[in-house]
Order: sequence, then structure tokens, then C-alpha cells
Amino acid sequence: MRSLERWLGLPGGVFALLFMAALLEVSGDAFFQSAVHGVSGASVASIAAGALSLSFYGLAVNLPRWNFGELLGIYVVLFFVIAQVIARVQFHEPATLPVVVGGTLIACGGLVLTFSK
Repeated sequence: MRSLERWLGLPGGVFALLFMAALLEVSGDAFFQSAVHGVSGASVASIAAGALSLSFYGLAVNLPRWNFGELLGIYVVLFFVIAQVIARVQFHEPATLPVVVGGTLIACGGLVLTFSK
């Protein structure tokens, strides 16, 4: 735990952990979506991968001693961006105008929350 606290104290450490947490959460959701809508043979493996990914996400955001609410702004932005990349790459979903406009608003709100101190 001490090494985690030291790592988070490095420049970019908190950002890196939040990025990893968002990647794990979005990936876990994507695994479950693949299991529900995908090939039946891959369903069990996708569900297991989703459960594992979401468990590691839970550890990533709850293990450090931090006020996650204060970091929520940047986390939501990271989650949105990673979700859009996975939606495009894995599910071949294009970004529509409402998604781009909404994403811009999410990013602006995240920046306000992050830098309002």
C-alpha cells in the first residue's frame, strides 16, 4: 500500500491510475455486452473477463486513500473518451453529432470540476 501511495505522488500518477480504472470499467462493460450479444461459445469467457475487469476496477478506485469525489471530473472525461474508442474499435459504432456535442459538454464539465479549486 505504501508503494501505491508513493506511485500516486509522482507527477501523473493519479491520472495514470484513473486512466487504468476507466479502461478496466469500460472494458468490463464491453466484455459483458459481447457476452450478451455475441457468440454463445464466447459468452462464458466474456462474462468471466468482464467480472475480473470490473473487480480490478473496484480495487483501483478503492485501494488508494483519496477523495474519489474530487477526482470524479477527470474520471468521467476519461471514461467517456475510452468508451467512445472501444465503441468505435470493438463494436464499429460511429460517433454521431449528439455524442460529439454531449462529449464536448462532458469534457467541459470535467475540466470545471477538476480545475475549479
